[in-house]
Amino acid sequence: MSVLSVQSVGVSYGGVHALSDVSLEVGEGQLVGLIGPNGAGKTTFVDAVSGLVAARGRVELAGKDLTGLPPHVRARRGLARTFQSSELFEDLTVTENLQVMADRPRWWATFGETLGRRRTLGSGVTEALTALGLEGLADMSAHELSQGQRKLVGVARALAGRPRVICLDEPAAGLDTNESAALGKRLRGVADAGTSLLLIDHDMDLVMGFCDHLVVLEFGKVIASGTPSQVRTDPAVIAAYLGASAVQPAAESPGDGDPSAVDASRALTTTPESAS
Repeated sequence: MSVLSVQSVGVSYGGVHALSDVSLEVGEGQLVGLIGPNGAGKTTFVDAVSGLVAARGRVELAGKDLTGLPPHVRARRGLARTFQSSELFEDLTVTENLQVMADRPRWWATFGETLGRRRTLGSGVTEALTALGLEGLADMSAHELSQGQRKLVGVARALAGRPRVICLDEPAAGLDTNESAALGKRLRGVADAGTSLLLIDHDMDLVMGFCDHLVVLEFGKVIASGTPSQVRTDPAVIAAYLGASAVQPAAESPGDGDPSAVDASRALTTTPESAS
């Protein structure tokens, strides 16, 4: 069953088509990767899904239409997202950073705080801290965290609101190999626990190693979709990252076999990427 269903989404800026008829589905408890070369439209897609840019097409969450709704309403319906920059409230603790995103206080709760009552910690915050392995950092200030820890807090902050789906925009950017692998294990655990994830990242070890399904964009259009093993050997994906010449010689060389035997994951890993 699809939790997030995006059908024929398009985004245009004047005469430039940033996205053209892009469709994608994320199932219950799935970790789906959205990849592609620089400028392919990945972040624009997430912006469209989360309501930050005007878009054509239809977006459904758990069978309910979100099309045309503003970002804050989509968030309340259960669609969360992170951004490429891990902006945290530097003077707040990790727990307080999560609490800010999880809370939807009523007027009486706010009034109670003015009288000195402490707000109780929401269960969503506790669950998010546990899911991302942040219990030991709960009382640390954000400015004391390493880059890898900040990325985990960013994901936990989105998770604290108990969304149905989280769209993650390059959570592994700036992380080393070990930090990225640790992040992948945490994301896999979050998905396995029931929160569906849509992951944008240029770290091919991360997306190939932990995603259930991949969708590949090029110039705002879907050029491939399938399991990591299917996508990594797809000639269209290889050509998108390395150019058509990377596929053509393999097809012409006797004894080299099917060009789809070329392993694109190595090429994707070594291709310099820094933006969507």
